[in-house]
Amino acid sequence: MSIIEKAASRLPPPRALQDNVAVLDDPAPRAAPAQPAYVPPAAQAPLLESRPALGGTPMAKLIDDPAGQAHADQLRPGSPHRVRRIELDLPGMSRRGLVTSAGGRTPMVEEFRIIKRPLIKRAFAPRKQGENPGNLIMVTSSLPGEGKTFCAINLAMSIAMELDHTVLLVDADVARPSILRTLGVSAQRGLLDVLQEEHEMSDVMLRTNVDTLTILPAGTSSANATEILASQAMRQLVHEIANRYPDRIVIFDSPPLLLTSEARVLAGHMGQIAMVVESERTTQHAVMEALSQLEGCSNVNLIYNKSRELLGAETYDYHYG
Repeated sequence: MSIIEKAASRLPPPRALQDNVAVLDDPAPRAAPAQPAYVPPAAQAPLLESRPALGGTPMAKLIDDPAGQAHADQLRPGSPHRVRRIELDLPGMSRRGLVTSAGGRTPMVEEFRIIKRPLIKRAFAPRKQGENPGNLIMVTSSLPGEGKTFCAINLAMSIAMELDHTVLLVDADVARPSILRTLGVSAQRGLLDVLQEEHEMSDVMLRTNVDTLTILPAGTSSANATEILASQAMRQLVHEIANRYPDRIVIFDSPPLLLTSEARVLAGHMGQIAMVVESERTTQHAVMEALSQLEGCSNVNLIYNKSRELLGAETYDYHYG
């Protein structure tokens, strides 16, 4: 049985939790305003700023911290001791339905504990020669609006709560970056700038007040984004961030598979893929078509999202955005 047949056979029934299908409730909005391209701030303007998140109050604040402490990969030899940080509003994120350590034992927190466990296990399992590192995990979907960014942030936050692992959350949806926008933070330099050798990783990595979580923004938009992501520079960068720390898991928020070509290019670098499927909206045809783009990827999982009931339990709802 092929990956497509295995995955598609697990779509119904919608309330069943199976080996590689998790069901959760995502209150993320079905449509979001278009993301403007990143424009570097003027030299005299503040480098970092917050702005309204989807649905209102920002859930994070960006600051420059010249006196802060950094991991080794955030400082290059001879660079000033400067750390760019995001101060996450953990209680506010929890109120919006996101997973945080401040939220207690909520159904959402428990669902992502179920989702992350097999991903973590495979992330550090022995791999055959030539296989992509298992700690590179791409979160994607068939179409926009299925909640992939919501799931990517929650998965990263949930893994960051582990005692033995650190997380790098990469916004690889370079055509429509969503991670910082969801948190209510203005666009920043990031992945594409590093790949085009315009900035070092130390210039663009964003530490957070969750000690085990770092964010890499998408960066300046480019008409050649697909070719940049397919380049040898991308392969080298992915290898470096996968292997620099033995406890690191890297989560990539990818574009939808049926919308752009970047997602298929990214999938070629990944060791694991989690595809978000929206409950009662995404058609089986769309899922099958999206999965056909992932042929050759051995570890493909489905997250069945925006379901209002779990295993016959009481219906609940989260308000997000």
